[in-house]
Amino acid sequence: MTTTLPKITLDLRSEITSDRQLVLSLIEADLPSPETDEVIVRVEATPINPSDMGLLFGAADMSSATQSGSAERPVVTADVPERFMGAMARRVDQSLAVGNEGSGVVIAAGDSSEAQALVGKKVAMFGGSMFTQFRCINVKNCLELPGNITCEDGASAFVNPLTVLGFIDTLKKDGHSALMHTAAASNLGQMLNRICIKDGIPLVNIVRHDEHVTLLKSQGAKYVVNSNSEAFMEELSEAAFETGATLGFDAIGGGKLAG
Repeated sequence: MTTTLPKITLDLRSEITSDRQLVLSLIEADLPSPETDEVIVRVEATPINPSDMGLLFGAADMSSATQSGSAERPVVTADVPERFMGAMARRVDQSLAVGNEGSGVVIAAGDSSEAQALVGKKVAMFGGSMFTQFRCINVKNCLELPGNITCEDGASAFVNPLTVLGFIDTLKKDGHSALMHTAAASNLGQMLNRICIKDGIPLVNIVRHDEHVTLLKSQGAKYVVNSNSEAFMEELSEAAFETGATLGFDAIGGGKLAG
């Protein structure tokens, strides 16, 4: 270890209680000392991915949300409709840590050379429990950030990039020649568009607003269709025919459009 460590960290926790309440709160949690291959990271930035929102809010009706507690320890509660409690059964009355990925500065490390090499460095992290002040994590779950990359820019170094690479890997392994993707104007969609352009993979981008059509075309996208256009099905069919797309991923509905 290279510095005196805080013994306590503040975690954002999500709990759904047996009386159908979502409770979001900040709690004090013990911060362990790093083991041989672990580092302590002072968390500087974390994104909120859709998967984070699923854990954070569960099946709660957020239109019913209210705030209590203090400015230093706010508590947000919301009702969970009875019909959704069955789907929440496995997490009822459990205080769950939130946050898939994040970034920060390593302030202490275990005694392995890999851990010690990261002291004072900015790193991106993946492994859950990232909505916190300090995170103890194995060096295998860290990616050192170049000096010119801010923690804010590096905080999303895992979920979206690995998802995009998964798309491309699936396409190539299964012998597809082109891809369709919804929510194409999202950060993930824009990243997918850039990689498909670089790799010469035809991509049909499906968006919901005209400004998103303009955005993606300004980034080099050839096929962009607006699902709210009256000519959507015609334009989609034409793009599918021209590209020969046989694989799609529906980021809205959560499943493959075609396989």
